[in-house]
Amino acid sequence: MALNTIPNPGLTKRGFPTARVANPLVINGDMAVSQRGASFTSNGYSLDRYTIDESTDGAITVTQDTDVPSGYGFGKSLKVDCTTADASIGAAQYCIFTSKLEGQNLQLLKYGTSSAENVTLSFWVKSVKTGTYCMSFVKEAGSGTRYECPIEYTISSASTWEKKVINLSPTAGSTSLITAANGAIVNSNASGFRIIWTLVSGSNFHATNNTWVAGSDKLATSNQVNFLDSTSNNFWITGVQLNVGEFNSTTLPAFAFESFGDNLFRCQRYLEFSSDYGATYTSGVNSCVIMDMTSGSHPLYFPISYNTYKRAAPTMTFYNGNDGATGTWRTNASTDVSISGTSISSQGFTTNSSDLGGDGRSSNGTWKAESEL
Repeated sequence: MALNTIPNPGLTKRGFPTARVANPLVINGDMAVSQRGASFTSNGYSLDRYTIDESTDGAITVTQDTDVPSGYGFGKSLKVDCTTADASIGAAQYCIFTSKLEGQNLQLLKYGTSSAENVTLSFWVKSVKTGTYCMSFVKEAGSGTRYECPIEYTISSASTWEKKVINLSPTAGSTSLITAANGAIVNSNASGFRIIWTLVSGSNFHATNNTWVAGSDKLATSNQVNFLDSTSNNFWITGVQLNVGEFNSTTLPAFAFESFGDNLFRCQRYLEFSSDYGATYTSGVNSCVIMDMTSGSHPLYFPISYNTYKRAAPTMTFYNGNDGATGTWRTNASTDVSISGTSISSQGFTTNSSDLGGDGRSSNGTWKAESEL
């Protein structure tokens, strides 16, 4: 098994066997899955497993794009477009995007022990703006201490795809932070590790290059470029991979491609729609139904299972199949009734509705189950 992967359990939630293959530690590293859509202008999750956080006087748009490095097997990238410039970044301003990893999948890193492993992050990147950019690796607090390590990398040629290979040592700048007990990664379904790409960072978030530090929000060094200084600036990334061990551009293992179906299945642990992929509510509206059986006041409730177990009991959102409004479903009498979920767990839920208004009436709509880190 390659050292950049975790074992596939070999069995789906519904009991069907799957190929016993290894899965990448970073989910959706090829940016192929984007269940929420293809364009985003507000903070929060964008493409699956990537959050956007922008706090400046400028603005960005994030899209799933087809601009990719040629000849390497990638079909999609994450693109950041500066739509409103901010040429002067304040001390408390920043713009980042982040991938969070579950702690229980990272015990092979052996953090919190003297055997803690080196890791290598690799990715393809392209930007209109050249110069020094920064990554920040975050070992979440869990039951110990939060530690962070910003590392610089350089984009040398404008509008040209470049592959970056970044090594992270458990003893970077210190011989004890990650290898001591407080450096252990939480062994649970909580976030255990973050990988942050920084586009802008005010001085409040600066720290020393390639040095672990206790604290929070150490996003970059003082050399970080201001990507938001012009509306001409664009930034693309794809092929994100985290390998256990120290590699260079020659020895780095090949990107661990997954089928789209396997990639989507892993993303659905954190987010799942009942509608067709890419159609939040306008497709698949008959996937759920409630029917009044007698007197218009005794609805029959249906238990519903997800495609895969969620990370934790999710937050449910229900969409009206007629107009996409939340919190209601449409009946076969063209009326709207309130809808909610009960007995919500990591494996499924039961629908709960107000009176449909008559014998034999049904209602339908779609739902979203969200259990993000």
